[in-house]
Amino acid sequence: MHIAVLGGGIVGVTSAWYLRAAGHHVTLIERQPGVALETSFANGSQVSAGHAEPWAQPGVWRKVLRWLPQEDAPLLFRLRLDAAQWRWGLQFLRECAPQRFAYNLRQILALGVYSRQSLRALRAELGLDYDQAALGILNLYETRADFARAVAVSALVRDFGYERVALTPDEVIAREPVLRHRRAHLAGGTWTPPDETGDAHQFARALADAAIRAGVTLCCNTQVTGLVVRNGQLRSVQLIRDVATAPQPADLAVDACVLALGSHSVRLLRPLGIEVPIYPAKGYSVTLPLRDPDRMAGPSITDESSKMVFTRLGQRLRVAGTAEFGGYGLELNPVRCAALVARARLLFPGAADDTAPVFWTGLRPATPSNRPLIGATRVAGLYLNAGHGTLGWTESCGSARALSRLIDGLPAEVDFDLLQHQHLR
Repeated sequence: MHIAVLGGGIVGVTSAWYLRAAGHHVTLIERQPGVALETSFANGSQVSAGHAEPWAQPGVWRKVLRWLPQEDAPLLFRLRLDAAQWRWGLQFLRECAPQRFAYNLRQILALGVYSRQSLRALRAELGLDYDQAALGILNLYETRADFARAVAVSALVRDFGYERVALTPDEVIAREPVLRHRRAHLAGGTWTPPDETGDAHQFARALADAAIRAGVTLCCNTQVTGLVVRNGQLRSVQLIRDVATAPQPADLAVDACVLALGSHSVRLLRPLGIEVPIYPAKGYSVTLPLRDPDRMAGPSITDESSKMVFTRLGQRLRVAGTAEFGGYGLELNPVRCAALVARARLLFPGAADDTAPVFWTGLRPATPSNRPLIGATRVAGLYLNAGHGTLGWTESCGSARALSRLIDGLPAEVDFDLLQHQHLR
């Protein structure tokens, strides 16, 4: 089949690779000059299968309400006259029920573990290099309540067969001695040895190059404007080529299409009468050159109190986190940017040169449950691979591999609730 993959982020690039590996003729369409230049460009860099807690969990609404007036809050809802935002928020509250939290956690964990296995196999097959490190991920907790919840979640993760252990404050310091100055502030930690890190942008570029060599057609500077459907069957994709120089409308005939446009998937589906619960969660990051690598030499760290991650990428420190629900704007908020740098100074004093920080922001495509939408729509030939939230890098290889098998009528090989068209309004 001729399959168009719409979106050249980490999810779109992996989708193109697996579909081509399955023998399909694949066209990958991206509006930017290259792949992974938007949401996948400068994320937290964690491949964190063991960090499977959805944002929607019992009691989190109290924190959200407390954070509403805080400009640098870890999870900030900028309430607007936006029906989509309010619908999303109500669905989010429903997903906070204990039974929904447990179900979503196991689903996210299953997909993350499958994806990590797929990533490792792909890396070995192609010899990919992307500043990767397999040093595990260390989570820090500063309140007894947060640590107690983490201990309970760690037990659920271990029940699934994935290694995640709770640590005392002294065990945290033994694991990462550079944090000894924070000993008095720690209630405990968790440690997931199988988790990894790596630069998603570098990975996507390397995989895209391999996909092109394998026969994938990459069309950059190409804007998708619509989908043509006749008699319930997808027929073509409407495009504007060379959007930055000499825009030219075009119509690409296809047999099938994978929608991997993240938060922007919503606008293409709505004219078809398909509503999906995806809303943009703006995340921030800063990248700093390392001044003293010995002060950031160990595993990637997730600071649960600030909802920030700290990852060493070669000679760089990537600090990323926070989520801001306020529409599709990409303006950098100086208060939230400053919070990233300040927290890095606090946890790792002297480790990085913060005199010339490189800030970034991107729109994470969030669903209320944190479970991505992977699978078929009611339009024959139209498939979704979107809604991965903060876990696009973690889940990309597994999502793409599972969807490729689904398109070919094969078992998905993962215990995940793949999307069927009846799940969509």
